[in-house]
Amino acid sequence: MRILFIYPNINTQVGFNYGISYISGFLKEKGIETGLLNINEKLGYSLDLPRIKRDVLAFKPDMIGFSVLTNQYKYALEIARDIKGYLDVPILFGGIHVTMDPVETLKQDEVDLVCIGEGEEALAELLTKGSPEGVRNIGYKVNGIPVIEPLRPYTDIRKLPFKDYDIFDFQKMIDAKNGWVGLTASRGCPFRCTYCLNHKIIEIYKGSGHMPRGYIRRHTVDQMIEEIQYLLQNYSRITMFIFDDDIFTFDKAWLKEFTERYRSLTNIPFVCNAHARIFDDETAYLLQSAGCRIVKFGLESGSDRIRRKVLQRYMTNRHIEDAFATAEKHGLHTSAFVMLGLPYETVEDIRETVSLLAVIKPGRFRWSLFFPFVGTKAYSIAESSGQIDKENMGKLDNFTDETCMKLGDDVDLYCDKVKSILCAFVNARSGLQYTEGFRHLIDEIESMDLDTWQNKKENIFTMVGKLNEEMEKSGGLHYTVKYNPFMGVRSDWKDDSISS
Repeated sequence: MRILFIYPNINTQVGFNYGISYISGFLKEKGIETGLLNINEKLGYSLDLPRIKRDVLAFKPDMIGFSVLTNQYKYALEIARDIKGYLDVPILFGGIHVTMDPVETLKQDEVDLVCIGEGEEALAELLTKGSPEGVRNIGYKVNGIPVIEPLRPYTDIRKLPFKDYDIFDFQKMIDAKNGWVGLTASRGCPFRCTYCLNHKIIEIYKGSGHMPRGYIRRHTVDQMIEEIQYLLQNYSRITMFIFDDDIFTFDKAWLKEFTERYRSLTNIPFVCNAHARIFDDETAYLLQSAGCRIVKFGLESGSDRIRRKVLQRYMTNRHIEDAFATAEKHGLHTSAFVMLGLPYETVEDIRETVSLLAVIKPGRFRWSLFFPFVGTKAYSIAESSGQIDKENMGKLDNFTDETCMKLGDDVDLYCDKVKSILCAFVNARSGLQYTEGFRHLIDEIESMDLDTWQNKKENIFTMVGKLNEEMEKSGGLHYTVKYNPFMGVRSDWKDDSISS
């Protein structure tokens, strides 16, 4: 049997698909051949249907499996529709979008099968058996009517074979990401934020009789050390490891063992995610002593009202301030993530997000525009608010260029101002030396109506650039956009090899 995976990842950043790598490794161990079309223009593979056709026919698959993110769904359907015109093999859709909305996905003519939840064992059984009937985690059609099988228990990731890196042109990916290599040591998250997918996945599995307590799983330290050794031995120009676990620091006993082992293995720095409510001096020390360079925190909003009522992020600004102070004390470069354009957000809520960044002064911060993923509580909250522009929602490729939320003229205008020049807003409110020019500029921008803002927007970008040049000359601490258009980096960061 041969299955060809297709991963549309178009008009967005280069991303390593952990799901495909795990599933492919599992299938290969069962004697099933796998291939991959990793469609991303930054990797030299754009949405080119004739090229995709040549590659599909050359592989001669018995099945084609798409890994689908919500913002890539339209591209997956377009590619699948084209394939249906020249090849008669089953097309399966899997991934987060499908797990969140399996029935609607199955209703599409281009889709024959869906995989819900974790796919390693399900796809192996499906390909071996040749029929979807009775295969847990699989959905199919009977006389055009969607049929969804129950889910199997959570996979014990400690029993999975090694992730398949060979299926990717992995060295090209490393070079495209400036030497950054992603890793995952666990699956699952202990928190239930409304905008995230974890709470929905737990709900789906509970519906099949599986308890949430088995949801958070972690590889052994031995397994992670072995994987890192493999990467170091087989690939070059690795400058940074980034652990993409939702909360890398959650299990302190595991963290102690891992950081000790990592320190003796390599001096390549790493990045990880932490949570402001469970970040203390011991955790910061363990990370720093092992070579952690950046620790990332999801703040989402500076408004306590929005965090609690909309996002179910139960942490206070004091928790956040203390976590960042602790990380800085131990020499860790900090990264903060925030969202703009949230349901029920007001101008004052956005100002509170700017103010929080100005107070904690992270090493860097990233921002995005809120996107309501179908199936999440945040989608229900946004839908009940009547603030989703569903026509625009289906057009978006990413979460940084445009929003599908309509919060009212004043809020929409203010949101556009802040997302366009967030660094300047933070500089203006930071209280740092030599930032008077930013303060005057932001005061002027805040008073602009829509027409004035749109007419002067390009000139304002030029003015911000000149203010940044003046700050560089003065030596004043400030934030500038760096590495991508939605990241602000503090001017005391000098390592240009580190970019995410």
